[in-house]
Amino acid sequence: MAEPDRPVPHRPGAISLFFVAKAGVFALGFWIWLLVLAVLGGPATGVHLIAATGAITTTLAGVILGARMALQRNAAVRHAELKRLLVDISWNAFAAAGNADDPAKVVPFPAASPETDRSTNRRLGERVTAFERGERNRGDRRR
Repeated sequence: MAEPDRPVPHRPGAISLFFVAKAGVFALGFWIWLLVLAVLGGPATGVHLIAATGAITTTLAGVILGARMALQRNAAVRHAELKRLLVDISWNAFAAAGNADDPAKVVPFPAASPETDRSTNRRLGERVTAFERGERNRGDRRR
């Protein structure tokens, strides 16, 4: 049987990629500016310091934004896989419960028997008020 078409999971990237590329362009510009200043020679001035600071800062910003984008993309893929796994598990459990030949093969959900934890003056479908619950719980603790 063919795999059904599933919706594409959210994958962050367009905005993050824009900022990574923008930081890369600025870093390239600062590095070229610093290279030109170094080739022209002369004593180191404030312009050299600004070019070096800009080159280092934008390079680090680009690296950090790129790592963040990669982590987000990885987390989105893991989240999509986890959701797919949970859906598959729940569907298989549902199908196994419906297709079981012997009821002993399926683990039932725990349920309280009708005799336990019920007052004698209530019928099976009646609700318990908060006051009745409080009286019952308080009585057990006052020994």
